[in-house]
Amino acid sequence: MIITLSITKTIQDWLIGMMPEGVASILAMVIVALIYLAIFAVAGLYLVLLERKVAAWFQLRIGPNRVGYWGLLQTMADALKLVSKELTGTIKADKFLYNLAPYFVIISSLMALAVFPFTKEFQAFDINIGIFFLIAISSIGVIGILLGGWSSNNKFALIGAMRSGVQTISYELSVGLSLLTMVLLTGSLQLSEIVEVQKEGWLILQGHVPAIIAFMIYMIAGTAETNRAPFDMVEAESELGAGFHTEYSGMKFAYFFLAEFINMFIIAAIATTVFFGGWLSPFGITESLPWLGIFWFLGKTLVIVFLMMWFRWTFPRLRIDQLLTLEWKYLLPINLVNIVIMAIIVWLNLTIKF
Repeated sequence: MIITLSITKTIQDWLIGMMPEGVASILAMVIVALIYLAIFAVAGLYLVLLERKVAAWFQLRIGPNRVGYWGLLQTMADALKLVSKELTGTIKADKFLYNLAPYFVIISSLMALAVFPFTKEFQAFDINIGIFFLIAISSIGVIGILLGGWSSNNKFALIGAMRSGVQTISYELSVGLSLLTMVLLTGSLQLSEIVEVQKEGWLILQGHVPAIIAFMIYMIAGTAETNRAPFDMVEAESELGAGFHTEYSGMKFAYFFLAEFINMFIIAAIATTVFFGGWLSPFGITESLPWLGIFWFLGKTLVIVFLMMWFRWTFPRLRIDQLLTLEWKYLLPINLVNIVIMAIIVWLNLTIKF
């Protein structure tokens, strides 16, 4: 069952007074889609800027500081450059699949954003299988990477795409099991209900040590899912040029580039929702001032994004055999034991209440 909530319903109720209900419903969905596209674009651009600033901070240099105050318009200038660049490709590429691939990646990221409860009122759709939906949608993105690498008819792109398939399929198991560990604790897959449960305390605290272990595994596996260092075997520049998107340029390259940063935001947003109370303030402020929830949600999410960026500029890239050994010999067995321990804790009703 899908429950149309908050922002969608508010816009729809407003439009019904001016036009037939059917037209109002369709127009409301279009308006909400445009709002989320705007969020998608702005978030993507400024996460790129944040990455460059964080990299500069770690490497003791300045970073972007020319275009706009403190370099705030640098990524907008980069986006305009990419839009204006010529779209090139190889003669022997499979044109249809080559052009289709970037849209798989970008649409899967956009669909995932729709189910996040940014605040109690700001959520496009509240689905009662929210966690399952996110795991399913995140699996679609790798199809775009595989199509892009194969259809480019470039051996380096194909190697990068095949690595992506192996890596994503492997680490999806750990992401799913770590989230399932927390689903056992909440008894629900619905994201809004998971947040409501945390009014009594963040789940990472309620769930004892297994919740902390689940978070640690989730962060490692989530970083690997987004193909970011130290798990960036898909785009290993020193080995593969640019990996699966070697033959892409202009706006199509920008789609792949933007999707990587949005996926990082999505991984961080899931962690915020499932482990750290989502839009809820630890001081109970959001109960009296619900609009503050968006700042708490984004604040927590950006802290986790910073942690993922910290990983990138701290650890060296793994070899492909080390990457798979980490998942199949360590993370997966630990996850299986951890989920059993969490089940025992829930069965014995040993959760911590605040």
